[in-house]
Amino acid sequence: MPWPDLTLYLGLFLNALIAATLLPALSEVALASLIATGKGQPIVLVLAATSGNVLGSVINWWLGLACLKYQHRRWFPFSHTQLKRGSRLFDRFGYPALLFAWLPVVGDPLTFAAGVLRMRFVPFVLFVTTGKLVRYILIALAANAF
Repeated sequence: MPWPDLTLYLGLFLNALIAATLLPALSEVALASLIATGKGQPIVLVLAATSGNVLGSVINWWLGLACLKYQHRRWFPFSHTQLKRGSRLFDRFGYPALLFAWLPVVGDPLTFAAGVLRMRFVPFVLFVTTGKLVRYILIALAANAF
């Protein structure tokens, strides 16, 4: 594999990782652009975006697990209202709610809340990966159609 392709995939991986944290990034746009312009192998691009985005969600989960004791501090990344919303979602739907961790605005707090609520790691990763993989596949198919 030529070096530029490796940097292409690594760049998408990092973009998707950042997009899954609190920092803004447009991994969907990056993936669609790369596929629409014929850069890289679509399957590898989807896997790079998915794995980066899932790793970002794992970081959120771990932060939720580790930082719960600081929830009343000013710098804490989520409001009490956001945590309660995530908690209600998990109470109502359980692990399948994590299939929607890709959604803008609620996805990051959802994965963070999963850590706060001490959801088991393996089911967390399975549900988050499934939701994010399906999203990136649909984006890739749409980009390829254009």
